[in-house]
Amino acid sequence: MDRVVGDSYGHERADEAGLMADKVYTRKGDDGSTQLLFAGKDRVAKSSLRVEAYGASDEAVSALGLARAYAHEAGQDDVAELLLKLQRELFVLNAELATDPKDQERLQPGVSLVTKEMVDALEVSIDDLEAQYEQPKDFIVPGNSILGAHLDHAARVIRRAERAIDVLARAESVRSEARAYVNRLADLAWVMARYAERENRQPRPRSD
Repeated sequence: MDRVVGDSYGHERADEAGLMADKVYTRKGDDGSTQLLFAGKDRVAKSSLRVEAYGASDEAVSALGLARAYAHEAGQDDVAELLLKLQRELFVLNAELATDPKDQERLQPGVSLVTKEMVDALEVSIDDLEAQYEQPKDFIVPGNSILGAHLDHAARVIRRAERAIDVLARAESVRSEARAYVNRLADLAWVMARYAERENRQPRPRSD
C-alpha cells in the first residue's frame, strides 16, 4: 500500500490502491455505505462494527490533536511531540481496522499493521512518565488544568474506541496487538494528564 489513509473521510475517498481522490465528496456514501481498504468495489454499511471501531479510533486522533494544541500553548513541547507520535500511530491502527481480515496480508508492519514493538514502546513511555510525578492518592476529578483536562478526555475517548474494538473482536477477527495497543494507549493518555499537571500548583480537587 502506497499511502496510509489517516481518517474516516480518507477511507471513504480511498481507491483500490489506498490513494486519495481529488475531491472531498464522492456521493458514493449517500446510501450509508463506505469502502474498506483493498476492498475493490465492495461496500459495507457505515453502521457496521468494523466502521464503528475505526471511526471511534479516528475520534481519538482528533481528541489527541486538541490536547496537542494546548500542550504547545502550555509550553510542554515534550508532551506535544509525544502526542503527535501517538496520533500518527493511530493512523496505523485505523488502517488495520479498516481492512478486512482476509486482506490484511497486504498490510505493512508498523505502517498499516500494529506491531508488538509499538505496544512495548507505549509501556516504556508510561514507565518513564510515571517516574516523574507523585502518584495520586485520590480519584482524579478532571479539570485541574486545561491541558490535563483534554488529556483526560482523550483517555476516555480512547477507552470508547477500545470498547468498540472489543465488540468487533467478538464478531470478527482482530489481532491481539491491535487490542493491546489501544488498551495501553488509554493508560498512557491518563498518565500524560498527570505528568502535564505535575507542576501545577493549584490545589487538586478531591473526589469526595
